[in-house]
Amino acid sequence: MTLVLNPGNVTLATLEDIYRGDDAVRLDRACDAAIEKAAARIAQIAAGNAPVYGINTGFGKLASIKIDAADTATLQRNLILSHCCGVGAPLDAKVVRLIMALKLISLGRGASGVRLELVRLIEGMLEKGVVPLIPEKGSVGASGDLAPLAHMAAVMMGEGEAFYAGERLSGREALERAGLTPVQLAAKEGLALINGTQVSTALALAGLFRAFRCAATALVTGALSTDAAMGSPAPFHPDIHTLRGHQGQIDAAASLRALLEGSEIRVSHIDGDERVQDPYCIRCQPQVDGACLDLLRQAGRTLEIEANAATDNPLVLFDDSVVSGGNFHAEPVAFAADQIAIAVCEIGAIAQRRIALLVDPALSFGLPAFLSKKPGLNSGLMIAEVTSAALMSENKQMAHPASVDSTPTSANQEDHVSMACHGARRLLAMTDNLANIIGIEALCGAQGVELRAPLVTSLALQRVIAAFRVLVPTLESDRYMAGDLEKAAAAVRDGVLIDAVGAGVLPEISV
Repeated sequence: MTLVLNPGNVTLATLEDIYRGDDAVRLDRACDAAIEKAAARIAQIAAGNAPVYGINTGFGKLASIKIDAADTATLQRNLILSHCCGVGAPLDAKVVRLIMALKLISLGRGASGVRLELVRLIEGMLEKGVVPLIPEKGSVGASGDLAPLAHMAAVMMGEGEAFYAGERLSGREALERAGLTPVQLAAKEGLALINGTQVSTALALAGLFRAFRCAATALVTGALSTDAAMGSPAPFHPDIHTLRGHQGQIDAAASLRALLEGSEIRVSHIDGDERVQDPYCIRCQPQVDGACLDLLRQAGRTLEIEANAATDNPLVLFDDSVVSGGNFHAEPVAFAADQIAIAVCEIGAIAQRRIALLVDPALSFGLPAFLSKKPGLNSGLMIAEVTSAALMSENKQMAHPASVDSTPTSANQEDHVSMACHGARRLLAMTDNLANIIGIEALCGAQGVELRAPLVTSLALQRVIAAFRVLVPTLESDRYMAGDLEKAAAAVRDGVLIDAVGAGVLPEISV
């Protein structure tokens, strides 16, 4: 299958398909005319004498230095090689594929001035599975994600390193094995490849997709915890949430109602329950998780716009003028990444309190200590709860906004930067932590519901528990737990519990 991208109209759903899949990706061929027109305009300027930034001048602080027409190709090659200054571990291949697709979309707007040859090479690399080795660190999120994008561009030139068919190779060898030919960059093409927010945006999108899957799964595990704790579904009444009006809250409450519909557990004790109200971690799930849904959706709208944007510099405008601006500044992406981080932190925080409630016999309404069938002899899920607390605390530390930081770079030419790239990159670690927290809640919620036998939960949650038990068996007595936690986290990351619920119950990322 080939995903065809129409720049300006690429949706979050398509971007998630690119991130999670391995389909070939190409631009709509209707983009070709605008791309070629802009490339011709750049070639015209390069052949002339008037200095235009990035075409026949130096870069950044060196923009006042005029470059001879004969040296424009060398200028672009030198730009890429000198900017390959990334450090750290290679970015995940899924993120790199998304970076390349985003660069295609940006070039496809017809404002960058590159030849179709570059577009076709990126499409070929995505189709054949050539994945540039892009070190994770080195961008401050302004003047483009210069260092990481330079590593991508280097492979296109036959330099740098790439992964192909499971091997780490030189860029040239990876292209050759895939049957692709390196390009020699023409005027402005190197700058067009490395200016732009595609690395920051790809990382933020990856964080968003992972975070939203966790958020939806947290509603499932939250429903399990509610039933395990014999919590009341009354606070999920639709009128309560309609009266407030926030869409995320309305959606979260609707999901919780649907998930708990038909449970015997609550009905069994409704007349004799002395509790007037449940703790906030049960009662206020729609308010907290719903607000997080709203925040993630807002970030998603920002990132969808950014994914469709032309963000290099200078740009060929609609009247054929070439104007230097600042679309490479990733402030919108930095803000979106910070919003996602806050939501991830809060989803984990309230889930962790539900875990703590279930393992505490003083709060869990009759469940045995630490959900062990023989507490004392067995510690049950005691330390699983401690692990969830550790992960929650780590996420709190990482949730500090990156966008409020800045430092001057490039001899003070680039004197305010967004820090979007590492602000987005931290979302991968944070969502790993969150998947583990939600996985631990699944362990506790499923165990707690099973301990209510012979009473049974709703049909929806019975399906969830059955799917979960294929991966992680019921805890009868103490055993080596690390494997259970990893399988539970994988079930969250892979959407196993969401799939068990079925369509139409849980919120969607777009509304």
